[in-house]
Amino acid sequence: MNLEALRKRIETALANRPRRVVEGKGLVPAAVLLLLIDRAGPHVLFTKRTERVSHHKGQFSFPGGIVEAWDGSRLEAALREAQEEIGLPPEAVEIIGTLDDAETRATSFVITPFVGLIREPVRYVPDGREIERVLEVPLAALLDPANFREELSERDGRRQPVYFYQYGGETIWGATARILKQFLDAVKETP
Repeated sequence: MNLEALRKRIETALANRPRRVVEGKGLVPAAVLLLLIDRAGPHVLFTKRTERVSHHKGQFSFPGGIVEAWDGSRLEAALREAQEEIGLPPEAVEIIGTLDDAETRATSFVITPFVGLIREPVRYVPDGREIERVLEVPLAALLDPANFREELSERDGRRQPVYFYQYGGETIWGATARILKQFLDAVKETP
């Protein structure tokens, strides 16, 4: 599937469903970018967090972070954070939709994920403080059931699924995997 066909498919999928919005509950608002880039087929961009950050040390995440008081919107915060973390110019991103808000289980964040495309070549420059490196994973590998597993975890007396994606010896899990699964399910369900 080429990037343009994928863009249309995602726009349709996200436009035809109600979006879950989470407000209040003492959660800290954050925003991320689920970015697609064409590298001989669509790839999804992830960042690996350093061991020096306060939250989610060494985990793979999407570029983004906490919404600050001076940010005009959650989207503005995600774009600002991506520029700070990996040097991604905001103008290089074409936003095509928004996924459901996702709450983190171990920390108290509510994350708004924006889906976007990067059409032009970009040189990523991980800041070294928050982000160690960038990982681009082929969409086909993420859609392959052999690279996915689900486990059940109990928290506060409730059993909840925990998702894991494997690629190149790396594991993507937690809130990032939940956001990714929502995105991949939307891609698979849309004709």
